[in-house]
Amino acid sequence: MARIDAFLKLGTQQGCSDIHLAVGVPPMLRMHGDLLPIKFRDLRPGELEGYVTEILSRSQQEILAKGNDLDFSYVSAEGGRFRVNVYRKETGMGATFRSIPQDVPSLEKLALPPIVTKLCDYHQGMILVTGSTGTGKSTTLAAMIDHLNTTRKLNIISLEDPIEFVHRSKNSQVIQRELNTHIPSFAEGVRAAMREDPDVILVGELRDAETITMAMTAAETGHLVLGTLHTTSAVKTIDRIIDALPVEEREQTKAFLAQSLLAVVTQILVKTVDGRGRKAICETLMMTKAIAKLIQLEQTHQIPAQIQMGRDLGMASLDQGLLAAIAAREIDPDDAYNYAVDKKPFQKYVTDTTMLPKVDITGTNLMPNKSNTSASA
Repeated sequence: MARIDAFLKLGTQQGCSDIHLAVGVPPMLRMHGDLLPIKFRDLRPGELEGYVTEILSRSQQEILAKGNDLDFSYVSAEGGRFRVNVYRKETGMGATFRSIPQDVPSLEKLALPPIVTKLCDYHQGMILVTGSTGTGKSTTLAAMIDHLNTTRKLNIISLEDPIEFVHRSKNSQVIQRELNTHIPSFAEGVRAAMREDPDVILVGELRDAETITMAMTAAETGHLVLGTLHTTSAVKTIDRIIDALPVEEREQTKAFLAQSLLAVVTQILVKTVDGRGRKAICETLMMTKAIAKLIQLEQTHQIPAQIQMGRDLGMASLDQGLLAAIAAREIDPDDAYNYAVDKKPFQKYVTDTTMLPKVDITGTNLMPNKSNTSASA
C-alpha cells in the first residue's frame, strides 16, 4: 500500500471532498466547503515527493521532472478513487486529491431542478453545465450520463481529463476516453468521436477555441453535446463562447447559440441547514426565441430578466433558486446570503447579523460592514 493512502483513507472516512497535501503545511481536508488541517506535522519537501512518486508511472515522473503539472486518476489500495492534480510551487511540491464516489449519483439523489432531467430527452443540440471549480459540475454531468445510460439506447462517448466516475454500459454503450491517455486534446477527441457513430458526446471542458468550434459542429450535425465551462452565470457563459472565437466568426457563433444551444445550467454548492453537507443550487437558462434574439443583437445583459420570467419553462435565476431552498429549509440562510446577487431580499433570513450592512446615524445610507466578505458564485 502506498504511504499516501493513509491520508486518503482518513479523508474519505471523514466524508471530505478534497485532500490537500503541500510542503510547509500539514495535510488539509475540504469539509463541506471549509478547509481544515488534520493533526499532523508540516510536510517536508523530500517526504511529500516520496509519497507522490510512489503512485506515479515512469512517464508521469518524467513529466513532473520537467516542471509540468500532472492531472490523472488514482485508485488507492483502500478502494477509493481520486482525481489528482500534482504541481510545483515556491516551497516545493503540492497535490490535490478530489474524492470520486464509487457509485454514480442519480439526478434524483442530487435533487437538481426537474428541468435537468428533462434536458436528457433531447436528441440534438448543446447543453452546458457551468460553475466555478469544485461546484459539482462533473457530478451533475455524470448523473445525466447515467440517466441516459439507463433510460435510452445510445452510443455515448465521454471525453474527460481525467476519467472520474466510471460508467458501466447499461441500455446504452458508454465509451470513456481520457486526455493524454487516449486522445491528445479535447478537440481531437471530438473530431474522432464524430467518426464513431455517436449519439451523445460529453466534452470535459470547452477550454479553447478549437474545442468550442468542434463541439459546435457536433451539435449542429445531429448530436447531443454536453460540456462544461468555468463560468459563473448563463450570461457569462454565452459571452465567453462568443469572445473565445475569432472576430470574423462572431456572427456564425451567435447564430449557433441562438439555434443549437439548448440550455445552460450554472451551479454553486451551498451549506445545508445542519452544516453537515452542501446542496447544489442552480441558475437555469432555456433557449427561447426572446433569448435567441438578445444573443443575436448582442444584448445579453437583458437575459437575466428573461430567466426570471421563465419559471413556466423551468428557468430560474440564482437568487430565485436560493430563496426557494431557504423557504424549504434546505440551505443555511447565512451561506445563501453570501452567494446572493441581490442581497437585500435575503437580509431578513440572516441569523448572523454581523454579516449585514450597517446603517449610519441618519438612517439614510447603508455602509457595508468591513468584516463582511461575500463569496462569489
